[in-house]
Amino acid sequence: MNRKKFAVVGICAVLVLTLGELTGIRSFVDQALRPNVERDAFGWLSGSQGEEALLGRIRREAEGLRREPIDAVVDRVWKAIPGYNGREVDIESTFQKARLKPEGAEIEYLYKEIKPKVNLEDLGPHPIYKGNPNKPMAAFMINVAWGNEYIPPMLDTLDRHRVKATFFFDGSWLKKNPEIAKEIQKRGHQLENHAYSHPNMSQLSDSLARLEISKTKEALKETLGVENRWFAPPSGDFNQRTVDLAAEQGLKTVLWTVDTIDWKKPPASEIVRRISEKVGPGSLILMHPTASSRDALEGMIQVVRGKGLRLGTVEQTLSSDRVELPQS
Repeated sequence: MNRKKFAVVGICAVLVLTLGELTGIRSFVDQALRPNVERDAFGWLSGSQGEEALLGRIRREAEGLRREPIDAVVDRVWKAIPGYNGREVDIESTFQKARLKPEGAEIEYLYKEIKPKVNLEDLGPHPIYKGNPNKPMAAFMINVAWGNEYIPPMLDTLDRHRVKATFFFDGSWLKKNPEIAKEIQKRGHQLENHAYSHPNMSQLSDSLARLEISKTKEALKETLGVENRWFAPPSGDFNQRTVDLAAEQGLKTVLWTVDTIDWKKPPASEIVRRISEKVGPGSLILMHPTASSRDALEGMIQVVRGKGLRLGTVEQTLSSDRVELPQS
């Protein structure tokens, strides 16, 4: 009898142990199949300890990734030079994204920009010849008062390379050629002011200079719905009074950094060579709708991009917004 009792007790003990093991296995399986809510960049090291370690790492590395903003200045040679935004890691957004990634995944840092203390608007009326030299961007500025036959192929080249330029319209040309102007606008380019009748602005009275600017500003608004912001004086002829009169109408006076000198009808190869030698971060590249620039445009695009610069409009190039190029 005692042996039977002993056997029953033994069998019960085995059953208890077996059920315990099965329960443990099932719990493990349930854990593995449960939605991966608490796993983060540290894998199974979840919970407050793992998240604190991840957050601490992000904060440490954020210090080395910070870039200070650069204030706008008035340079002795280049006159007004725009500022350039800095950047800092958006720690909270970076952490929230990183904690959901699998074990061993690289942290993707998210940034927010830091505005300079001094911006272009704070400098007062000064001519602008270039963007900030720390910004890896350049712009084509195309002054239009003639050369209609060269505009379509230039637009096609810009389209093919996904480049947006800034066209400065002579107001009298705009009045005579609204359909061409609308086609340029349709292609997504920036449209700005090149006075009305291509005069030497420095030789005009205040009233005539003011009228040259205002008539084209009104034509841009009436014909194209454009709110004009920039003024390029014809032939680069201006004085401080010109800059002040443009500023009265809310316009900044912009010149150029690099000139194609395409009006002298050089071969395309000479234009490309000149751009290659002189273009750099912040460059504004002047051209007109000419046969020379038409033929050189593709080569110019390749040269600028080959120097690690992004091509954009004058507005984009002279803004303080950061440009982050892909790491090579």
